[in-house]
Amino acid sequence: MKKGASAEAGPAEGAAPAQARPAGKAAATTGAAAKKAAAAKAGSAKKAAAAKAGPAKKAAAAEAGSGKAGPAKKAGAPAGPAKKGAAAKAGPGTKGAAAKKGAAKETGSVTPVPAAKVSARGESRVAMVRRARRINRELAEVYPYAHPELDFRNPFELLVATVLSAQTTDLRVNQTTPGLFAAYPTPEDLAAANPEAVEELIRPTGFFRAKTKSIMGLATALRDEFGGEVPGRLADLVKLPGVGRKTANVVLGNAFGVPGITVDTHFGRLVRRFGWTEQQDPEKVEAEICEIFPKSEWTMLSHRVVFHGRRICHARKPACGACPIAPLCPSYGEGETDPEKARKLLKYEKGGFPGQRLSPPPDYPGLPAPPLGAG
Repeated sequence: MKKGASAEAGPAEGAAPAQARPAGKAAATTGAAAKKAAAAKAGSAKKAAAAKAGPAKKAAAAEAGSGKAGPAKKAGAPAGPAKKGAAAKAGPGTKGAAAKKGAAKETGSVTPVPAAKVSARGESRVAMVRRARRINRELAEVYPYAHPELDFRNPFELLVATVLSAQTTDLRVNQTTPGLFAAYPTPEDLAAANPEAVEELIRPTGFFRAKTKSIMGLATALRDEFGGEVPGRLADLVKLPGVGRKTANVVLGNAFGVPGITVDTHFGRLVRRFGWTEQQDPEKVEAEICEIFPKSEWTMLSHRVVFHGRRICHARKPACGACPIAPLCPSYGEGETDPEKARKLLKYEKGGFPGQRLSPPPDYPGLPAPPLGAG
């Protein structure tokens, strides 16, 4: 019985390990399955997270592309100041270039639209033209009697007087020409004159030898080439000895009624102070000023500006404190700004003194100039 029992028991005991082994394998299999399931769940979770994160990233990228600052960029904001600091160190040029690139990206255009041209004084061309024309209107009110300050009775006298006015004052010319024209009233008379006699008559104007050569030369040309008459064309006038564009424009504007800009030292100085031009060459100054004003204003504009330069806006010490157009002048402050002191700098009729012409126009409010030797 014991043997049978043991025999019966043996297999039962032996069967137990046999059954246990499959159970271990099942456990291992179950564990692996669990691990695989966990891994699968984790993978699914990651995929789900990635799937969720994908649209967010795309949205952030879309926002970044559209120029909007999304929440994702805000999270990385600390890097911004460092970049800004680097840009600041890079200098204005780099900053300007970055700004231009940024503008190009935002607008989608490669070439930005150019801004309006700005002058050296920070004023647009349109604003400068408006201010210039307003100054002209103001000067017209201040000097309604503006006129050429050379005495003359005909184109020939004006031509000769203008040539003589180089390197001297109009007053000195006006004091000299009465004797000259009394002796030689026509081009034919002057062309046939004794050079030494002419030199003596015009000596007070300075450079009398060179000037004698010029006025006798132009008188000869008028006699021989133009029938003793002063031509009314710029191209003809500038061919005469001693006659340039300035002299030609004076004659055309005041003897023939042909508009022209007269660029003398006063005119050139003031238009640069007014910020109308930066040119120094008279012909370039003339060209730029002609573009600012209508042709009908050219001759009177020249008189008004020259009048203002001789009376108030002096070369060395302008009377800024007594200037009626001071609010429109970008150079205000170059001269005396105290009103009382500035008034003492005024000349001619503005300062209560005689003018430059011995025979001024009837509407001139000042006193006529005295003859040569009278004071």
